[in-house]
Amino acid sequence: MMKYLALTIAFALAALLSLCGCAEKTVTSTTEKGATTMNNTAKPLVVCFSATGNTKGVAQRLAEAIGAEFVEIVPAKPYTTADLDWRNKKSRSSVEMADRKSRPAIATAMPDLADYATIFVGFPIWWYREPSIIDTFVESNAETLAGKTIVPFATSGGSGMGDSTANLQALAPKAKVVEGRRFSTSVDADTLKKWAAEFTK
Repeated sequence: MMKYLALTIAFALAALLSLCGCAEKTVTSTTEKGATTMNNTAKPLVVCFSATGNTKGVAQRLAEAIGAEFVEIVPAKPYTTADLDWRNKKSRSSVEMADRKSRPAIATAMPDLADYATIFVGFPIWWYREPSIIDTFVESNAETLAGKTIVPFATSGGSGMGDSTANLQALAPKAKVVEGRRFSTSVDADTLKKWAAEFTK
């Protein structure tokens, strides 16, 4: 009888230890997976379109300052100097900006936007708003951007953000588009970091 009882206890202990071991592995696996997911979504992304390189410089400075990943929106058809002549109403940029439905094609392969909670979107101000290629990016990713915070920022010779923020919100209605800000091309990293901290806490 004692021998039977001892064997029963031994088997029970072995089973209990086995279950504990499995539970520990499951928790560890879940924790590690959760941590990975959390790190991915917590890390911001900086996306920008820059026709002449000015906005790109600010965007890269911002990405470095806040430890974000950086992606440049490259048009499928690059803009030439003639394309960017705002004084010519027949130039490519003038025609695109006159047509609110214009959606220039993008050549850049984008990362999975689902991995980011906050996405900074940079661009030069054209005709008092965001360039049409930014509309392409936001509209084509509207569903993936749902529930995310979009933070616009821009460079210009003097114009403000215009109606860029409202435009982007209309193109991605399920996202939260915050009020954007214009920066000079010489803005320093500390200024960018302090500004971005409001959206990356």
